[in-house]
Amino acid sequence: MEKKPRESKRLYFTKVHEEAILQYALSKDRYEKEKLYATLIQPAFDEMVNKIVFTYKFNTLPNIDDLRDECKIWLTTILDKFDESRGYKAFSYFSVITKNWFIQKIKKNAKRLQREVNCDDVHTEAENDEFVTHNTYEEDRDQMEFWVALTNEIEDWKYFDDLKEIEIKTVLAIQDLMSNIDSLEIFNKKAIYLYLREISGLNTKQLVASLSSLKAKYKDFRQDWLNGDY
Repeated sequence: MEKKPRESKRLYFTKVHEEAILQYALSKDRYEKEKLYATLIQPAFDEMVNKIVFTYKFNTLPNIDDLRDECKIWLTTILDKFDESRGYKAFSYFSVITKNWFIQKIKKNAKRLQREVNCDDVHTEAENDEFVTHNTYEEDRDQMEFWVALTNEIEDWKYFDDLKEIEIKTVLAIQDLMSNIDSLEIFNKKAIYLYLREISGLNTKQLVASLSSLKAKYKDFRQDWLNGDY
């Protein structure tokens, strides 16, 4: 009786995917990189992250679905940094750093739990809701006013003298996203990131740097809003 050939345990990450990552890291063509990512790299990363989460029981982390998406986005930001000359295979390299990424999340979550006060000394949110009647009109109005103010703030960013060209492109992409927010079928961090990269025309490194700069401006705006200074 003929023996059936043994199936590979990781068919989702083959030599084709290894070569796609190498080509992605070396390419300067944005459209080529986007095609490689969408057709080969993203599906492989999705499967790899999901398997690592299951294998190492990371699914016990709170908000694991959000963390999974966050990790996959983070992997895209380091794709350009992969260097085969260091002796690593892409699968081994990205598997190890993915595992370490989740381990750091576990450590961070453990520290947060240690800092929490004893739940017996305070009312839980559910208990508080029994005693508090929320004024939804006020909440809805505050939320609307916040978004109107944020929209105006972002419009002003385009005219700041200290903004670089890539930051202006990112601002325009953010405005495009906000104006079409109701038409997005998938609304999560991963979708937003890929959407911004697509319409801004920026590469991963440029977009990450630009978002970091704009994040600081957003923090200043939010602090002003909370202080009642806006």
